[in-house]
Amino acid sequence: MRFTSYAFGLAATALVGSTALMPLPRAAAQTPAPAAAPADSKPLDPKTVVASVNGDKITLADVQDAATSIPAQMRQLPPNVIIPMLINQLVDQKAILLAAQKEGLNKKPDTVKLMTAASNNALQNAWLSQQVMPHLTDAAMTQYYDQNYAHKAPEQEVHARHILVKTEAEAQDVIKKLKAGADFGKLAAQLSTDKGSAEQNGGDLGWFTKGKMIPAFSDAAFAMKKGEISSTPVKSQYGYHVIQILDTRVAPVPTFDAVKDNIRQALIQQYVREAVAKAASGVKIVRFDPSTGKALADAPAGAPAAAPK
Repeated sequence: MRFTSYAFGLAATALVGSTALMPLPRAAAQTPAPAAAPADSKPLDPKTVVASVNGDKITLADVQDAATSIPAQMRQLPPNVIIPMLINQLVDQKAILLAAQKEGLNKKPDTVKLMTAASNNALQNAWLSQQVMPHLTDAAMTQYYDQNYAHKAPEQEVHARHILVKTEAEAQDVIKKLKAGADFGKLAAQLSTDKGSAEQNGGDLGWFTKGKMIPAFSDAAFAMKKGEISSTPVKSQYGYHVIQILDTRVAPVPTFDAVKDNIRQALIQQYVREAVAKAASGVKIVRFDPSTGKALADAPAGAPAAAPK
């Protein structure tokens, strides 16, 4: 499980996966898979050597470690296919590493910088994982569900589509065409500047609660009835909207399973923030004005440092 060094606030996404190393495109038959143990024999020892490169051993444990980083769909392949692929990958990686060391790349400043950054990231990841994962229990997730989902009143939702244009005059023209019988979806595809919703969905935004959209849009949409098209353009910071309400409903309280992944992410983010605050509280932090080199006044926890003048 990994955390990015870019921002600890994004650690939630990094904790749930890692970059997979794809097997190199060589024939699996080049490296035979270790023979499967008979049903009545002992499991293979993880220390079993499956290959060596210049005498540097690659063990079954190395193969097992590599297997944890491959995509889930590849893990469904039979062992006699996937094991040779992983062994080939590890052999090639060893060969590349030895070649790089032989050429002295491990001593070049740019490479040393990258290696140090990778080492630091690994250590940060390990510490954050140690701080976060013990708290990410079923009980904690259930408690979060009870507090944030189970006892909340059901929310009203609308299913809407829109056509977004730059000027009020354009929006008025769209409304005029719709009243004359023009197809909403076709007009959206032709005229809407919201290409994300227009080109593929005819302006369809799907179901949403009031808080999911900008206030001007939500206020107008939730004041309308099923089948209604806005009679006047709705202005927002993005332009002018012509809205149609396709349906309305009261959203049911989601089941735990339906929001389990969201809860996990929310808790990871919470625990990462707490862990970072814990680490920061144990050290002395001084920030400097890059234009003067002078120390800046202490900022409250979580507040950005004063901008240079």
